[in-house]
Amino acid sequence: MKKIFTISSLALFAVVLFTGCYKRDAGFNESYWLSKERGEVVYSDSYCSYYVVETASGYTVVRASSGYKPFEGSIVYGDFSYRGTGDIYNRSTGVIFTGTVTDYWLTYYEAQDAVDYYCPLGLDGKTSSTSNFRKKAADIKK
Repeated sequence: MKKIFTISSLALFAVVLFTGCYKRDAGFNESYWLSKERGEVVYSDSYCSYYVVETASGYTVVRASSGYKPFEGSIVYGDFSYRGTGDIYNRSTGVIFTGTVTDYWLTYYEAQDAVDYYCPLGLDGKTSSTSNFRKKAADIKK
């Protein structure tokens, strides 16, 4: 009798312990990310840890914090109108990564100057000039 009680007590304890440790996966909620500010990466260089995102409010300069950096042409979602570190969703590849917004609501030329300041043309010639990143059609003056 004592053996049955001990074994059933241990079994009940094990069931409670293992069901209490179960982690539920909430899943990925893409609609949450699509409700954030949308942007397109217009400048990304492998030698510079900064990249430029074109948003509806202007250009945003972001520093890659997690070692991941999106390619030019990638569609990204996040809080690009606030300075600071946060998560960014790259819809083109389905990756969520961390970035630090350093400058926001910039014009094309202000964004160029900011990237040139953060990533100057090095003496080794490895860093490229930023004068070739894409412009919005509205910024092109004839």
